[in-house]
Amino acid sequence: MTARWHVNLLTLFPEMFPGPLGLSLSGKALENGIWSFIALNIRDFAEGVHKSVDDTPYGGGAGMVMRPDIIEKATLSIANPGRKIYLSPRGKPLTQPLAQELAKEPTLTLLCGRYEGVDQRVLDSQDFEEISIGDYVLSGGEPAAMILMDACIRLLPGVLGNDETVSEESFTSGLLEYPHYTRPALWTDADGQTREVPETLTSGNHAKIAAWRTERAESITKTRRPDLWSHYEAARPPGKKPKK
Repeated sequence: MTARWHVNLLTLFPEMFPGPLGLSLSGKALENGIWSFIALNIRDFAEGVHKSVDDTPYGGGAGMVMRPDIIEKATLSIANPGRKIYLSPRGKPLTQPLAQELAKEPTLTLLCGRYEGVDQRVLDSQDFEEISIGDYVLSGGEPAAMILMDACIRLLPGVLGNDETVSEESFTSGLLEYPHYTRPALWTDADGQTREVPETLTSGNHAKIAAWRTERAESITKTRRPDLWSHYEAARPPGKKPKK
C-alpha cells in the first residue's frame, strides 16, 4: 500500500522519529499506511574519520554552520524529494492554511538544522523554502518538523473520525475556536465554586447554538489575537459586519 502522504527527513538524529507521531491518531494512521516517513542521517553523507558535518562561519561569530556539500549529497540521495522545506525561525509562519496546503502535497522533504544553521548556498541551490513554527529559537529543527508533520497528518483523510472536527477548529475560519463544555452540566471545582454549562448549549436549539459559538469565537479572537481579528474583519462581506 502506497501512503497518501510521505515525508523524507534530513536530520542528525533520525532516532527522534517518529517520536510522538508514532502514538495516538497519527500513530494509527502510520500503521494503516495513510502516511509514511524515512529519516536519513545527514552524518552518513560526511567523509573522514570524524564524519564532521559543520565548520566555522565565514565572517566570524559564535557557533558552527552545517556544510553545503554534505547537505547537498543527502538531498540528492532522495529519488523523489517533493516539496523541500528547511525549518527555520526566519521562515514564513506555519499557519492553518499553509498546513492544509502542505497536507495536499504527496511528498515533503524536511531539513532539520542544528548548530547556528545551514549554509545559505545549499538552501538556494536546492530550492529549500523556509518555514517557521513560531518566534522563538529551538536547539534543532526536529521538534519543529514534528509540529509541522502533526499539523498536516491530522488533516489527511481517514485520520480524524469526524470531518467537522477539522472544519470547526481554530484558524480554519480565520477565528480562534469557541469554548467547549461536556458533562457534568453542574461542576463544583476544588475551590467550592459551582460552574454551569452555558444554557444555550443545553437548549437543543441548533441555530442559537451556532450563533453563540460564532459570537464567542469572535469575542475571543478580538480580545486575544487582534492581528487575526483585523484580517477576519477585512475579509468579511460588508453585510456580514456587525453594526457599530
